[in-house]
Amino acid sequence: MAQNARLIQTVLTPVYATALLTGAKSFRWNPLLASPRLNRGGRLHAWRIRLAERMASRRKAALSRLVDSAHADQIDRDGFAMIANALPAAAFARLSEEVETARLPAREMKQGDTVTRFITLTPEILDGLPGLAGFVRGRLFQGLLRYTASLNHDPLVTLHTVLTDPEAGQPDPQTMFHSDTFHATAKAWFFLRDVAVEDGPFCYVPGSHRITSAREEWERAASQAAAAHANPHHAAGSFRAEATDLDAMGYPAPEVFAVKANTLVVADTHGFHARGISHRPSTRLAIYGSLRGNPFAPVTWADPFRLPGLAGRRGQALDLLRAAAARATGRSEGQPLVGTVRPGDPAIR
Repeated sequence: MAQNARLIQTVLTPVYATALLTGAKSFRWNPLLASPRLNRGGRLHAWRIRLAERMASRRKAALSRLVDSAHADQIDRDGFAMIANALPAAAFARLSEEVETARLPAREMKQGDTVTRFITLTPEILDGLPGLAGFVRGRLFQGLLRYTASLNHDPLVTLHTVLTDPEAGQPDPQTMFHSDTFHATAKAWFFLRDVAVEDGPFCYVPGSHRITSAREEWERAASQAAAAHANPHHAAGSFRAEATDLDAMGYPAPEVFAVKANTLVVADTHGFHARGISHRPSTRLAIYGSLRGNPFAPVTWADPFRLPGLAGRRGQALDLLRAAAARATGRSEGQPLVGTVRPGDPAIR
């Protein structure tokens, strides 16, 4: 068995090597990332981080036209932007009613005491919900996602419902501070309901999207032990950080986004963030956007999902890919379809 594993690794070495110039991040999947020789002292991992940050800065300079300068400054400084009252009150009321009353096909993922519901927003769904479509396709939402990710790509967009019951299971693994990956990547939440501190709001460590010398040293150390780490998310390159780690890196206290409805939050989730711990059963409802591409892309625009017929279908394509992978491997889907529901309905799973 060991000989077969070594043979497979040898045959796949060109694939692993090519992946180093993409967003591939798993230390368990890619033995080159975890190689003691290549990554001695964390050199390979640190090199990828530094190169990705330099290239993201160049791409952002070309995308500054997509956002207001005040929002760009906040993202560059803090790693996030928060816009209260993102829509006029009447427009928000119409959008909220559209979303709350719509019955749409949903997927659900259960992690500990939390169920996360995703309703993929296809062009067909958006065409039937004009208030929602106007926001999702508008400059504010699209521009902030694209600038933060440093890529002028079509983002994945869903309705996102987080249903938490602290009595229903083990703690949600997303409540530990973590970095999604080694490079700039964007996530956005336009909250359609108020989120209180007791509901476990989004938390973000300001400035942690930037690579300081202390952060680089922590990343170097983490990369050398990642492949054998007990936490599968950490081993897959989404590094987890304790409060003592964040203190040692010199970061300030986390910002807690207990916000009113009609607030948009966009964050570079290369920075350390977490879902707050819920202290009561809660339902958080938002329009969610996500954008992550190749951190080493030399241009901002190369995205097949900007082509006619594919625009707005990134989420749909990802759903189909995950379903095909589950069938091929015989495993159950992590986010299976659960039927047609209203976004704020109780969890099905």
